[in-house]
Amino acid sequence: MVSGQAADPLLVIDTLPLPVCGLTRAPRDRCFKLVADYGYCAAKELHYYGFKLGLRIARSGMITSYPLLPARPHDINALDDLVDGFVGIVPADKGFIDAVRQALLEERQGVLVVTPPRKGMAAHYHPQLLKACKRIRKCVETVGSQLTERFAVARIRVRDLWHYQQRLIRKILAHTVVVFLNLQAGRPPLDLDDLVTV
Repeated sequence: MVSGQAADPLLVIDTLPLPVCGLTRAPRDRCFKLVADYGYCAAKELHYYGFKLGLRIARSGMITSYPLLPARPHDINALDDLVDGFVGIVPADKGFIDAVRQALLEERQGVLVVTPPRKGMAAHYHPQLLKACKRIRKCVETVGSQLTERFAVARIRVRDLWHYQQRLIRKILAHTVVVFLNLQAGRPPLDLDDLVTV
């Protein structure tokens, strides 16, 4: 990648719901019947029919990976796809908590997935690391909002998967170009200085 953002040692991951039609129309869907599924987004308290967009984002806000995922499985099932080919620190939300999978990723691939503890759970990471990752994780929420509100990724209306993917790619490319131009204008990414080694 020309920008060098994919080589960032810290990339944030998340998923974004992509409904393809309203729930009332879902049983009559003929366009995506074999590939779309029912899903639930806890963050938005949204039941929907469609897909999930996996996002791996650099601290600058540039999207470095965006797999189109099935809507139904829980986010933890997408963890391997989202960190594929990456080595470093990955701040993630509570939807990616799985101690066994996280330990395997750290041991085999050198990927440290940092998730905040659930209520009543013991924290496995240094409090300063959790605090810094929480702050950095906000960039993925911002990018998700930009894609939803400014680029309308949740309102792609086409009749087949090929056209759906092409429109999605164009929207992500437009977002990437805007972030790249922003970086060229001199806006620096967030800093790693706040992160502490555990």
